[in-house]
Amino acid sequence: AAAARLRARDLDALVADPRVELIVELIGGCGAARRLILSSLRAGKPVVTANKALLAEHGREIFAESQRRGAPVWFEASVAGGVPLIQSLREGLVANRFRLLYGIVNGTCNYILSRMSLEGVSFEDALREAQARGFAEADPTLDIGGFDAAHKATVLASLVTGGCVDYRKVYVEGIRDVRVEDLGFARRLGYALKLLAIVRSLGSDGVEVRVHPTLIPAANRLASIHGVTNAVMVRGDLVGDVEFSGPGAGGDATSSAVISDIMEAARHVALRGERGDDAPLPQPPSAIGLTSPRVAPADAITSRYYLRLSVVDRPGVLARIASILGAANIGISSVLQPEGHEGRAVPLILMTHDARHGAMTRALARIRRLPAVKGPPIVFRVESFAS
Repeated sequence: AAAARLRARDLDALVADPRVELIVELIGGCGAARRLILSSLRAGKPVVTANKALLAEHGREIFAESQRRGAPVWFEASVAGGVPLIQSLREGLVANRFRLLYGIVNGTCNYILSRMSLEGVSFEDALREAQARGFAEADPTLDIGGFDAAHKATVLASLVTGGCVDYRKVYVEGIRDVRVEDLGFARRLGYALKLLAIVRSLGSDGVEVRVHPTLIPAANRLASIHGVTNAVMVRGDLVGDVEFSGPGAGGDATSSAVISDIMEAARHVALRGERGDDAPLPQPPSAIGLTSPRVAPADAITSRYYLRLSVVDRPGVLARIASILGAANIGISSVLQPEGHEGRAVPLILMTHDARHGAMTRALARIRRLPAVKGPPIVFRVESFAS
């Protein structure tokens, strides 16, 4: 029989209609979409959604209702739409304990950084290009501020920990401070700069969940990912490192993931029909649980750092900066300073050894007060992701 065509102005009436067996939410935002998903689950109807913001900020409420009513939630399109990443984490890699997950999960930022790195285009011009090509919204704050990537990092962290990670505890930096010269200096030092989402298991101490611009070795596979492509590396205790890459944004990529979820949901609905209309739907494998994994505070995060300072070129300046870093137990691994003219401001690039975020923040506050330092320091983390 031909499928019935339904059109409704009232979402509540749509959910209540007995002919509707599955709800697909593509509204976006956390208002009407949240109400629709919760009412659908309360009616025992499974949901397919691409709404990473809603899952990140209200995941506990949604998954609690899902478990209570026996109505599953599918959300493959919420992260890296054209890449079957979530299905792989839930099913194919389910036997693993995940030690590390990191990747490029925002195509807008990767496009901007690619244009800046490969063509020397300014941040402002690259952003305008992204908007003109439909890669960035008129208001790009969610993308370039790192918040879109943080929503996705929260969803992924919840999957790999098996609990609901608190989005409010995710450390977030965007790419507004990145300049073309930083990409050039990074290249001279053997690195590329990418906006990364990072989820790292700390064992009994919880998990790190963070999003920020990161210098990675030029030999790292992600260093060669350009344009709007997404790429994620997953490290499991059984499989080692596994890479996923592909289109992460756009209508086609999202549609592919949504249709995949609809097909999987339809199979579950058919199973209920075979078992009886009142039987609860089986949950998808490794559905997100309701525990609260401990998220490491920002001050406790340890990494290497890239610092770019604008300093007056005169004797003793580097020694004074090194003294402040040393007092904070931060060692310098390399120095890069283009030749300048004595008495004028020149860039000074420092690469540090591992340091705690809190110690670096306090040291930078002291460095910024030095008379020879002109303007705020530019700071990015450096990661090698060695096994």
